[in-house]
Amino acid sequence: MLKRLLIAAAGLSCALVLAVLPTQAQTLQTVRDRGFLICGASDALPGFARQDADGRWSGFDVDLCRGIAAAVFGDPDKIEFRSLRGQARFAPLQTGAVDVITRSGPWTERRDTLYGATYVATAFFDGQAFLVPQSLGVVSAFELDNISVCVIDGGEELARMQEFFFANQASYTEVPYEDVADLALAYQAGLCQAVSASARQLQSIRRALPEPAAHRILPERISKELLGPVVREGDQQWFNIVRWTLFAVISAEETGITSLNTESLSATRTPIVRRILGVEGDFGAPLGLRPTFMADVIRAIGNYAELYDRHFGPQTGAALLRGQNALWSNGGLLYAPPVR
Repeated sequence: MLKRLLIAAAGLSCALVLAVLPTQAQTLQTVRDRGFLICGASDALPGFARQDADGRWSGFDVDLCRGIAAAVFGDPDKIEFRSLRGQARFAPLQTGAVDVITRSGPWTERRDTLYGATYVATAFFDGQAFLVPQSLGVVSAFELDNISVCVIDGGEELARMQEFFFANQASYTEVPYEDVADLALAYQAGLCQAVSASARQLQSIRRALPEPAAHRILPERISKELLGPVVREGDQQWFNIVRWTLFAVISAEETGITSLNTESLSATRTPIVRRILGVEGDFGAPLGLRPTFMADVIRAIGNYAELYDRHFGPQTGAALLRGQNALWSNGGLLYAPPVR
């Protein structure tokens, strides 16, 4: 009887192992065997991810994908980018249709635990804000009073806005709509004096206006939304690769490494710079990558400041202040663990 129980237990253990193994597929090897990275984002959004008339993708999210490709292959162009529209966010990741999502819905407990996906780290801090014309003469949301505001009806944005104006004892008129596209049209037509939505959505609206510089996104955020790469649950190696790709560009800004000076700085005696560039120590080996993988990432997409300025800087015609996305040493929330 004891022998039969031991055999049964061993069989059950094997069955459990076999059941778990598929969820722990080694994404790195799959990507290498395929020869390119497949990366997705939840929607096309100017500044984050957008495809031009020739089919070329560009944006903050796209460059993060290019950085991951540089970490894996040493070549940022070994990538295929897919736009995941509507609610199709996590199923393509679970099924292996994409290897990583660089922007999905904001990080929440449910999204991080229920859908077989794991948020890696925060690449962009966001939140609900207000878009107003410069002619209104306000520089802070706390100055808003006796104003009409376009907002999505029946959602969290409306409730947050109501709480904000109630707390500040300011008067306002709600101008509700069902869709973000309606907010843009109504604001441009002068049906409301301001728009309240996530700053990334407001930035998209602003960039589409005839004179983006004639409008501003006020600096205050009345909610917190953390956005960043998402990977399949159960592959710790791939999780770490994506995470340290992002940390590499943040650490590069902290230490003054840019896409243009990686070669010249390789002769420096500064230990942290030498470690990031792979000149001292091998921090790629535990990830299954080259010692210079962080230097390859930085050469490909730049440090965080370069990445941010490229897609949200003055040359876009609608500069977005870094605010929370500034380094911790400059009053922001952005920082990475040390490379050591």
